[in-house]
Amino acid sequence: MKSKLTCLLICFLFIACNNKDTLSFEPLTIATDSCENCTSVRIEIPEATGKTKLSKTINAALEGEIIALLNFDEESNAQNLEEAKEAFLYDYEELNGKFPEESMPWEATIEGNIAFENENIITIKLESYIYTGGAHGYGTNRFLNFDKISGKELYQEDLFNNLDEFKTYAETLFRQQENIPAEGSINNTGFMFETENFYLPDNLGYTETGLLLFYEPYEIASFADGPITLTIPYLEANSFLKYPKKP
Repeated sequence: MKSKLTCLLICFLFIACNNKDTLSFEPLTIATDSCENCTSVRIEIPEATGKTKLSKTINAALEGEIIALLNFDEESNAQNLEEAKEAFLYDYEELNGKFPEESMPWEATIEGNIAFENENIITIKLESYIYTGGAHGYGTNRFLNFDKISGKELYQEDLFNNLDEFKTYAETLFRQQENIPAEGSINNTGFMFETENFYLPDNLGYTETGLLLFYEPYEIASFADGPITLTIPYLEANSFLKYPKKP
């Protein structure tokens, strides 16, 4: 019996170390040829090496996010980054063929980097700027969180011991930061939360300075206001987190 337990323990430790300790990255760049007045795509991200579950999860998540960012008409069947790049170029050429006098060259720039990493969790930030015509492009950040032990991507509900309690606490801090009265609608000073109630952004990520709440442009305010952020220091956030940051 003891030998079986010992064997299981060794296997567990091997799997955990395989996912956690061997994680490494290589730079991956995918770009169009440089030319003047041409539609351009440039993607620079860290690509996880190896064949662990964690590496595969990270690469698949990054690929999925970038394909979605480059998907202009929401009908693309791109299966990888090269196909997504080509689909973006094709969509521009198709639109330019219909409206040549109105079509300025498009641009897509996407850069990824590791925003945070410790023994249990890693957060990768995707910073993007997409221009597909009109008065201005659209820039944003995406934060992807991963459990280094299980090899799984972590979603909002996976990060907190009690999501509702954290939301209540975050609202208090948000009101203080933005000088919104403690009582009354969260939109009293001009924000545009739907249903007049506070909610967490889709984008939550670990950073070196604290847990970052990142509201996209247009998510709760006008485009002119840009992204709205709230950083909660770990000394305050740790009690809510399933993955607290050690001092």
